[in-house]
This record gives sequence, structure tokens and C-alpha cells, in this order.
Amino acid sequence: MTLRAAPPALTRPRRALLAGSAGNFVEWYEFGVYGCFATVIAAHFFTPDPGAGTGAGTGAGTGAATGAGPLVAAYASFAVAFFFRPVGALLFGRLGDRVGRRPTLILVVGLMTLATTLIGLLPTQATVGAAAPWLLTLLRVLQGLSAGGEFGGAVALMTECAPPGRRGRYGAWQSFTVALGLLCGAGVAALLGSLLSPAALYGWGWRLPFLLALPMGAAALWLRTGLRTGLEEGEAPGRAAQGAPPGADAATAVTAAVTVRAIVLGVGRIMGWAAAGYTFLVVLPSYLQSTLGASFREALIATALANFGFAASMLPAGMLSDRVGRRPVMLGGALAVVLFALPLLHLLQDPDASAPARAAAVLGAGAAIGLLAGPGPAMLAEMFPARVRCTGLGVAYALANAVFSGCAGLVITAVTAATGDADVPAYYAAGACALSTLALAGLRGDDHRGPLR
Repeated sequence: MTLRAAPPALTRPRRALLAGSAGNFVEWYEFGVYGCFATVIAAHFFTPDPGAGTGAGTGAGTGAATGAGPLVAAYASFAVAFFFRPVGALLFGRLGDRVGRRPTLILVVGLMTLATTLIGLLPTQATVGAAAPWLLTLLRVLQGLSAGGEFGGAVALMTECAPPGRRGRYGAWQSFTVALGLLCGAGVAALLGSLLSPAALYGWGWRLPFLLALPMGAAALWLRTGLRTGLEEGEAPGRAAQGAPPGADAATAVTAAVTVRAIVLGVGRIMGWAAAGYTFLVVLPSYLQSTLGASFREALIATALANFGFAASMLPAGMLSDRVGRRPVMLGGALAVVLFALPLLHLLQDPDASAPARAAAVLGAGAAIGLLAGPGPAMLAEMFPARVRCTGLGVAYALANAVFSGCAGLVITAVTAATGDADVPAYYAAGACALSTLALAGLRGDDHRGPLR
């Protein structure tokens, strides 16, 4: 009798990759949906007279239907979730470092699925009055907490289980599922915009993408609980500190100081990724509608193309960083945004620009951000030792996104409305990437070759 070996698909690294990726997809699908339907949400939850939005509802929630004020309020609710992400990263990161990666990841994906599904069931301001925006904001807070814990646990799991020389590739899957989630969110919104009338989309169709998070989240939860045999972690990293010798307090203090410095440096290295990513991948639909007068369908198509370019460059960028290092790949992405953000926006603003030229421009913008996002997770994982990896990289990522992503829609919409300058998104993205180049220049060229600490 011949014994058959287990198939390669059942190896621990691949199981960890699948389990780590599943929750990211659900999380970022919701963020993409919220960005696509920001004008509709503004009309339903932040407009004192929602009926006014229905009158202009032939645009299915265009910026003209809601005005700048409600849209700013909708993005403020969006930003609140991001400012709770560092809290979630700290809370769930400590849990992941002390108890283990898998139970933490199970908890955060369940919380995200619940909050997203409930958004699809929320009564609007026309039904419950002033309570509607507060209920929406509360659910956004729960999403922020869960999203904060998701990144640290998932990236730690993926990179720690990666075969030698493949951390960039495995870490890039985290960013790749982010792109897939955003792309799926934009795709579902575009499909509904094509299938439903503007009135139906405004009235009840916008709820469907949020309700779809329930089966998606259930599948992710099943993957993380059902793959337990491939995710044994042995002793959780934080447990090694228990029963430490008398000098451990001083060592812990030193470690805390080093960790804080690494978090600040990590924020600097990914702030451009955060700002440019949300400017061109999430805020773009509402900007095109409210500022450039594009239709709902045109805005969604442009966003889908940008996210496609983002997704297409992600894995190649991670794999390239395993060969040449994280620094040259990420610096290339940051400099591309600095140089081309303003010309890109001018091309979109030009009424005589051809459709293929505009499509190529938004595809290129997405690809440049992918050069940052592909190697980014592995770069962050290499900055922290195992005992604080979930917490450190999770907090760095959450802080960068809270400040530079969560505020992107709010800042861009408010400043554009106040100044009338349609180039504000380009200034925002290029400025953050310019600062990131300074922090990225300090990366060591051989960090990708050595083992994780």
C-alpha cells in the first residue's frame, strides 16, 4: 500500500494565507461600498429634508442632490470609524500577541460582518429623525474597532507563515484582498446602478450591497474556524514574557520605547499609501460627481478602473520587493504619485480628453498605489519583533489610515467647497507621498533577506 502525501494546498503557509485574506476582503468591500454610496447615504442620514434628495434622485445620489454639507457629514462619519481603528489595533493587537492570531481574527471578522449588515437595515432620517446619523456613526465605530484588529493579526499571520524569501508576496495578499474588496464594492454598486432605476437605487437598492456582507462574512468566519488544524501557533508570543527574570521590567520599558519609535516611523512610511489610496480608490466617485459633474455610472466606472490597476500591480510589486528590496519599489510608487497626481486630475477635468486616455490615467494611478501597498505589509512586519508584532504594525497602519485615509474625503470635500479649487485631491495625495519618501529612504536594503525577529 502506498501512502499519499497531503496536497500542497493544505500546507500551513497556504492555509494561513487563505484564512488571513478572507476577512480583509469583507472589511474593504464595505469601505468601498460606503465610498460609492456616500452621496446617497448623505441624503438619507445627514439631510434634514431627505425628500429634497429624491427630487434630484434622477442622478441616483449625485453630489448635486445632496449638497456639500450633508456629504461632508457623511465623510465625517466615515472618518470617525478610522479614528477608532487605532483603538481596535491596540485592543485586538494585544489580544493577538498574548492569546494568538487565529482567535483574534475570528472575533474581528464576526464584529465587522455584524456591523456592516446592520447598516443595510438601518432606518433613515425620514423614519427615525435625528437618531439615524447617530446609529450609523455607532456602527461605523464598531467597524473601525474590528478593522483596526484585522490588519495586525492578518499580516502577522501571513508573514510569519511565509516560506523564506516570500514575505513580500505573502504580505501583498493582504493588500490584494483589500483591492479585491474595494473592486467588488465598486462593481456591485456599478451593477446595481445599471440594473435599477435611479429612484429604486436611491430608495432601497443602496441597502443591498451592505446586506451582501452577511453571506460574505459567514464564509470568512467559516474559513477561519474550519482551518484550525493548519493554524496551530504553539506558544503565543506574549506568553514568553510570563515568568520572566527580575530585570524584565526594564527590558519591557526599553521595548516599549523602541516600539513607539517604530510605530511613528511606520506611520511616516505608509502615510502616502494611505492618503493616495483613499483619494483615488474611495473618494474618487463622490469627487467626480460633486465637483466635475460626472454621472453616477461614470464615476463608478472610473473607480472600478482605478481599483483594477491597484489590484493588478499589487502581487507583482510584493514579489519584486522580495528580489530587490522594499525600498526601491515603494519609493517608485511614492514618487510616481508626487509627479503625476496633478496631471492626472487635469486630464480628468479636461472635457476634450478621450475616454481611453482617462481610463489609462486612472489605471495608472491605481497601479502606482499598488507599488506602495504590495510591499507595505511585509515592510511593517519586518519592523517589529514577534512579541509586539500584531500590536505594533496594527497601530502604525491604523494611525496612518485614521489621519490620512479617514480624513481624506472630509478634507478634500470641505476644502474644495471652500476654495473652489478642483485640484485639492492631487495636492493632498502628492503632499503625503512626498513626506513618505523621506521616511522610506531610511529603509535598509537587506531587511527583506533576513528572518523575522
